[in-house]
Amino acid sequence: MKPSKTDTSQTELFRERLSNQLNPREPLFILAGQINWSVFEDSFGAEVTDGPGQPPKPIRLMVGLMMLQHMNGLSDEEVVKQWVQNPYWQYFCGFDYFQWKLPADGSSMTRWRNRIGKEGMEKILAETIIVALRTETVTPKDLQTVIADTTVMEKNITFPTDSKLLNRAREQLTALAAKNGLKLRQTYKRTGRKTAINAGKYAHAKQFKRMRKEVKKLKNYLGRVTRDIERKINGFLELQEIFADLLGIANRLLVQKKDSSNKLYSLHAPETYCIAKGKANKPYEFGCKVSLVLTHKQGLALSSMALPGNEFDGQTLDKSLKKAEKLSGAKILEGFVDKGYKGHGVTDTKIYMSGQKRGVTKAIKKRIKRRSAVEPHIGHMKSDGNLNRNFLRGTLGDAFNALLCAVGHNLRMILRKIISFFMFLIVTIMRTSQLENPRARTLFSP
Repeated sequence: MKPSKTDTSQTELFRERLSNQLNPREPLFILAGQINWSVFEDSFGAEVTDGPGQPPKPIRLMVGLMMLQHMNGLSDEEVVKQWVQNPYWQYFCGFDYFQWKLPADGSSMTRWRNRIGKEGMEKILAETIIVALRTETVTPKDLQTVIADTTVMEKNITFPTDSKLLNRAREQLTALAAKNGLKLRQTYKRTGRKTAINAGKYAHAKQFKRMRKEVKKLKNYLGRVTRDIERKINGFLELQEIFADLLGIANRLLVQKKDSSNKLYSLHAPETYCIAKGKANKPYEFGCKVSLVLTHKQGLALSSMALPGNEFDGQTLDKSLKKAEKLSGAKILEGFVDKGYKGHGVTDTKIYMSGQKRGVTKAIKKRIKRRSAVEPHIGHMKSDGNLNRNFLRGTLGDAFNALLCAVGHNLRMILRKIISFFMFLIVTIMRTSQLENPRARTLFSP
């Protein structure tokens, strides 16, 4: 069925409209009127096919919830709870009468993200760029000069250790075998847990020789359980399909070594890889790399791409700039990057690198120094948004979270612009009143 629509056309006798009660100067109230919601209803409504069942939630409601979620760095469950308590949030999502019940279940957010896909997230990001132009947060000329950088979006996993991964894989295999009625020769339930604890103790005490012996025991336990299951499901196609994924993970753990190139760091998030960024406080981060393109002057996000492989920064620049041009609709003339982008191979855009001296004027040198301004913006995406840790599943979840974090960042910038505009009006009115009234002039003067 097609998505339902929020109908506020008919006036209720005993209830007052939110639009008549709320402060029209509230930035979120103004932002709701600046966004062209019909763009989402036209594009996303066409993607939903008719079928049996309950109709989907209103498109403006779900898009608004995603925007509010990443503007405030909330989870799926928390955003629907706070929506009930905040009338400005309800008005932002298209409701003109106050609601007393949850707008949707937290799991509806997951299904809606999967429904509109990565292309839908990019449409939302493109609309925030249009709103930024409409509110004069940026000018069309600002879109032609950008800063590109990469950061790490960590996955929601614990710190990976061999002992933890081996023991957890054995536990999951034995649990799945018990669920499907397979009686194993030995499950190593008590000895496996005790061995994993001992490995952690020896590692903490820096007794690495003893630790390696315990890890070897855990590998033997996992190998025996794996081979026992493979023998018992041999010839049963249905059981082989059930155990296929978990056995593949277990065999991958058994063969990987310290210097293996394609190591497994998490059982529930096998797409996670290790990234070394040279940080003193955190040498290694486990997640995926995100390539960001921001305007040089204001820091508006033009593109945000989650990279499924640990690519060299220079290999990501060309596609990041092309994606930014597609979403913003403007040709990028200049880009400023750090030294990690050596060998980028971009020819249709002038690229300036940190420390570059050849062909650099004083004006360009000043703009090169401003390249480091991208770091605070990344910091705000991590602290104010959800870029610090990604709770969405799979490589598709990485792409969703990276794009929505850019959406939240842009909307926070637009809200600050609206606030500064009203502060400017207030100061102007105060100064005018001071000039007209000498007494007011002495009262308001510092």
